[in-house]
Amino acid sequence: MTSETRLRISLLLLRLGVFLVMAIWTIDKFVNPSHAAGIFEKFYAIPGVGSALVWGLAVLELALILAFVAGLKKRLTYGVIMVLHGVSTFSAFRQYFAPFEGSHLLFFAAWPMLAACIALYLLRDQDRLLTVSARS
Repeated sequence: MTSETRLRISLLLLRLGVFLVMAIWTIDKFVNPSHAAGIFEKFYAIPGVGSALVWGLAVLELALILAFVAGLKKRLTYGVIMVLHGVSTFSAFRQYFAPFEGSHLLFFAAWPMLAACIALYLLRDQDRLLTVSARS
């Protein structure tokens, strides 16, 4: 197996892994919009987000992550995914100062995923395995 093949497989696996996490977060917005509303309030200081707005955001997020996993418009979709996850990671900063309280330890999983998002963005031109277009 060539190094280029190994790189393409690695990037595909990173893309699928990031997609899986983002897909579960998106499904959660459809299934339990009050949970998402609570996250907006607790981590982003945006109170009173209603179910209709959460569902609307979930529809937009679903379109984004489907374009991302398909490798469409990589500069845009990989970039937006990276920024969204970066904001999500940094918004939980309080949890990093008390890692052993409650379930705060789980928040540390955001860092390797952010690293994966950054790697995918930086290597987006080499990420061509199972993408719609190699030129996006």
